[in-house]
Amino acid sequence: MKTKKILIPGDITAFIVLTVLGFATHGEMSLSYLPRMAAAFFPVGLGWFVLTPWFGLYDENVTNHPKNLLRIPLAFLFIAPFAVVLRSAWLGEPVSATFTLVLAATNAFGMMLWRWGYIQFGKDSKVS
Repeated sequence: MKTKKILIPGDITAFIVLTVLGFATHGEMSLSYLPRMAAAFFPVGLGWFVLTPWFGLYDENVTNHPKNLLRIPLAFLFIAPFAVVLRSAWLGEPVSATFTLVLAATNAFGMMLWRWGYIQFGKDSKVS
């Protein structure tokens, strides 16, 4: 239970950071891009929170071992296409295979980085 209290807000924060970084790399940081940011953020978040429990990514026995970070890219093989289809429907745009690959790779990397930090910090803060 304690694990989820840390991981869920951390995951949401990571997705916010990843979404903002994605738009920043394209010079799209004005308020007019907020609807497009939401169209990227919410489908990824929905896909993440629906699918990752199936990969054990909120199970304390799984989340505390660095080798299990490789479950994140595996999860994104399913999350990214789901999110891109939802985003495309939201925006009324065609699905982009390139965007799907970039979204999967960057979000998987970002989530692995955040979760690795969680594991490293957790080692030092364990109370016996």
